[in-house]
Amino acid sequence: MASEEGKQESKGFTVQDRRRFSPETGEARQEAADSPNETTQAAKPAEAQAASETHQEALPDINFSTFVISLSTQALMHLGEITNPLSGKIDPDVPAAKQMIDMLAMIKEKTGGNLNANEERLMQDILFDLRMKYVEAVKKR
Repeated sequence: MASEEGKQESKGFTVQDRRRFSPETGEARQEAADSPNETTQAAKPAEAQAASETHQEALPDINFSTFVISLSTQALMHLGEITNPLSGKIDPDVPAAKQMIDMLAMIKEKTGGNLNANEERLMQDILFDLRMKYVEAVKKR
């Protein structure tokens, strides 16, 4: 049994850096220019897994509250309350804000009876605040 485990451990794959440019200097690498741009089948899952793990580590845990807060942040952006992170500008889009508020209301309705007290309070507070800001945004138009 020990010899079988040793054989399984010795099997593996080699990951080769095939980037065309050196990460240190940014200059073109000779070996990358000479070799075709193919990745072995064994290396693809490992690369995908490593990229996935790196991406997952950077993101916070998702739960109901963070999901609701992310939707409310988008609604605030559409209401012109916060800047658009992509453009760095305040770009009000009141119809899109109304759609986000309606989606949050639908989520509140569909999850009725399944939320704990904190989640229920969060939904109520966020919807109230967003609706008041929406009314103000409509008046400004």
